[in-house]
Amino acid sequence: MAIDVTLLKSEDFSRWDKFVRSNEEGTFCHLSGWKTVIEKGAGQACPYLIAKNGGVIVGVLPLTIKRHFLFGKALISNMFCVYGGALGNDESVIDALYEHAWKMAEESGLPELEIRGDVANHTKSIDWVSTSDSATFGITLAETAEEQLLAIPRKQRAVIRKSLKNGLTTDWNGSLDIFYDLYAQSVLSLGTPVFPKSLFEELKSTFGDSVQIQITKTKEGQPVASLMSFYFEGTVMPYYAGGTPAVRRLAAHDFMYYNLMLNAKERGCTQFDFGRSKVDSGPYKFKKNWGFTPTVLPYYTRLMLGSEKPNLSQQSGPYATLSKVWKKLPLKVSKVIGPPLARHLG
Repeated sequence: MAIDVTLLKSEDFSRWDKFVRSNEEGTFCHLSGWKTVIEKGAGQACPYLIAKNGGVIVGVLPLTIKRHFLFGKALISNMFCVYGGALGNDESVIDALYEHAWKMAEESGLPELEIRGDVANHTKSIDWVSTSDSATFGITLAETAEEQLLAIPRKQRAVIRKSLKNGLTTDWNGSLDIFYDLYAQSVLSLGTPVFPKSLFEELKSTFGDSVQIQITKTKEGQPVASLMSFYFEGTVMPYYAGGTPAVRRLAAHDFMYYNLMLNAKERGCTQFDFGRSKVDSGPYKFKKNWGFTPTVLPYYTRLMLGSEKPNLSQQSGPYATLSKVWKKLPLKVSKVIGPPLARHLG
């Protein structure tokens, strides 16, 4: 089969998305709209690769270029996404896409090709190094609210029942400004720079109703928690969450996720994807408490000879101290100086 690999052009966006939706490995993170979102919202170049045979699309590979003197240089599939990697009709197509990406990295002086997905048969190559330290969580949604509640382990179910008595309400068409402010508060408490607001604006603008902003409010009407979720082919994926210090006391996040399950079912979803968390981290344990079974995410990296993958961990290494200092910044300051840094950390 003659495979022609080229850069994605705007006229092929709809055909790209049709291919993604028809592929059983396709995800929301593979959609062409991310090219627009990342380029306009985060200022990063996205040389998306499309493979054709006789003009027919047979494979796709979303890619983003990261270049930063502190955070390293890499070609990533795909930045700001928990999933990525090549989709193809067969292994020869996937081979062609990865080889083209590797040559692109070499020619661009990028020492790392990072794939946020399984490289399948390519794991046999000594060039690929597994970097799996995270897991994803997913369940099939129950038919009714009561069945959904009973499907959750007893201890977590009790927390949800308590949250339902706290007078919390949900705005399903939440303000992006309110969402961003609560999200910025949360990441500041974690010692992490906040992503540019433009990234979230582009997500909503590009994907429309497939992106939902959910604001949880107290009985007095005060916003206390926020969530941006993605919808794709019958699956809902809560993606970016925020909240005030009152979240834990009110069990607002528990209320928020349970109500998302119910609302997603009403929208016709059958699957709930709780997203990625580092193994044994706080969010990882929180999701396990809901009765979700973790599935290891197979991430892989290919490095040029003599190169090492940079350690960006907040728990150890050069950025651990920076993270502690960052937590002490005023919120307004973090929202100004954070985005220029965070756009390289997606």
